Amino acid sequence: MMGEQGYNPTELLICIAARQMPDSVTAFIGTGIPMLAASLAQKMHAPNLVPIFEFGGTGAQLKRLPRAVGESRTFYRAVVASGICDIMETAARGFVDYGFLGGAQIDPYGNLNSTIIGSQHHPPRVRLPGSGGGNDVGSLCWRTIIIMRHDKRRFVPRVDFITTPGYLTGPGAREEAGLPPGTGPIRVVSTLALLGFDEETKRMKLLSTNPGVTVEQVIESTGFELIIPSEVGQNEPPTEEELRILREEVDPEGFYI
Repeated sequence: MMGEQGYNPTELLICIAARQMPDSVTAFIGTGIPMLAASLAQKMHAPNLVPIFEFGGTGAQLKRLPRAVGESRTFYRAVVASGICDIMETAARGFVDYGFLGGAQIDPYGNLNSTIIGSQHHPPRVRLPGSGGGNDVGSLCWRTIIIMRHDKRRFVPRVDFITTPGYLTGPGAREEAGLPPGTGPIRVVSTLALLGFDEETKRMKLLSTNPGVTVEQVIESTGFELIIPSEVGQNEPPTEEELRILREEVDPEGFYI
């Protein structure tokens, strides 16, 4: 639904996510919001962005929005058309700069759950889609950006299941688990704010709020204690050009937005 400001929450989420994608980097792109964000970034400020899709499309031009990570549009004018094993090996060799992920739950250290809801694995209270390539992306890409809806059911003190590792239990835990040093989540793009992770404690901290959102609203919608810096910024609303490209070129059918 369109708000008084002329855009809806999904459009804002896509625009903020797109702004996190620099030019001339490789980015592992998942289904949904990351696809729209990657397409918008390519058309706005990152023409040399190299999107990588799980089923082998590498460096595609996202002229038309893919509906899944294995369909033909993920190979359109790509530099490579390979397969899932090659893509995962590429990440394991350290050639993928960014990964974009979502999940049902996230905790203070950026651990993600997309497997089950509930205290027991079998039978769970709710069965979710599972990892897909989520564990590989979060484990092996140099920088991970997480895109989430923001409420206490999703931002929890402890995830029910670790599908994708963030900083696990804190500083040094990723390395102790055998994951590449220097990797891990750097941003969480939520429907309320942009968040990062403290360098020393690896806990989530608030960076900036979305238009019309207060710091108190973010705190009230988070199920754990956030680090709140002395100065909190505010995210810019979508520009007219971002909205035009998003609506007319990226998703003209309104499939996602």
